Amino acid sequence: MSFFTNNSGDRAPGRINGNPINGLCEKVCVQAQKVFDACIRQTQEDGVVLALTDYSPENPAFPLTFVSARNTSTVGTITDLQVDRLPDRQNFARVQATVSVPLQVIYTDANGVSGTANSTVSFSQDIILYIPDPSIIPYEISSVVSVVVPEGTFVEREGAGTFDVSCCATVIMKVIMTVDILVPSYGYALIPPCQEYTQEVCSGFFDLPIFPGGNQ
Repeated sequence: MSFFTNNSGDRAPGRINGNPINGLCEKVCVQAQKVFDACIRQTQEDGVVLALTDYSPENPAFPLTFVSARNTSTVGTITDLQVDRLPDRQNFARVQATVSVPLQVIYTDANGVSGTANSTVSFSQDIILYIPDPSIIPYEISSVVSVVVPEGTFVEREGAGTFDVSCCATVIMKVIMTVDILVPSYGYALIPPCQEYTQEVCSGFFDLPIFPGGNQ
């Protein structure tokens, strides 16, 4: 079993039943990533040009037929970051940045050979976020990303392969800091033994009686 299979103990994660104070035994200092603020933007971006690199297999025959593309990491790369605190709103700031997302593009070449290539798509962010007061430990601006490209058209530009695409982008911007924080604790989790996966190919056969029914 595991935490969430056939385990109803009170020392495992899950729903709290009854009085939540029952079982609390200490205050624990844990190191965690605190999220001071976050916001999400979901947009459809049209007219995006994906420059293709790192073909696999190499040297595909043009033109390419687009199959699909999506991000290879959920962590966006932030560049050109600028944070300007707002004088009329305490602890708020205008945050400007470029978030770049790595993509894997799947295609079929002119000979019908399937392949992949790498690309990157970038999104400009100009938003307002809560920024904590200055401290020895600095805050960070981070991003969580998801990009799906449902369709694209191949365009050869100066001998290089590209796709003109429309993409569905989700970008979550966060203000984070690694902190030591006190939390109430029920004690250490009791980790149950794993349940081994087995294919019960003989279960139906073993359920049969040794001899047929009746009086014969």
